Amino acid sequence: MPEVCIELIERQGQLLWQVRFGRRALTFQEELAARTFAAQLHVRLDWLDQEQRSDDRLP
Repeated sequence: MPEVCIELIERQGQLLWQVRFGRRALTFQEELAARTFAAQLHVRLDWLDQEQRSDDRLP
């Protein structure tokens, strides 16, 4: 599974924060918003991974 990562990018002279997950990306103007979104995404992906593993164990 791809990792969630945060990158500082420059677009048209403006510094932006980009949260990437595989080929998908979301861009934020504020670092706190990007970090909050990335943390929530990371928690959600971990939860989905655990759910999938527990479903695989069912008879």
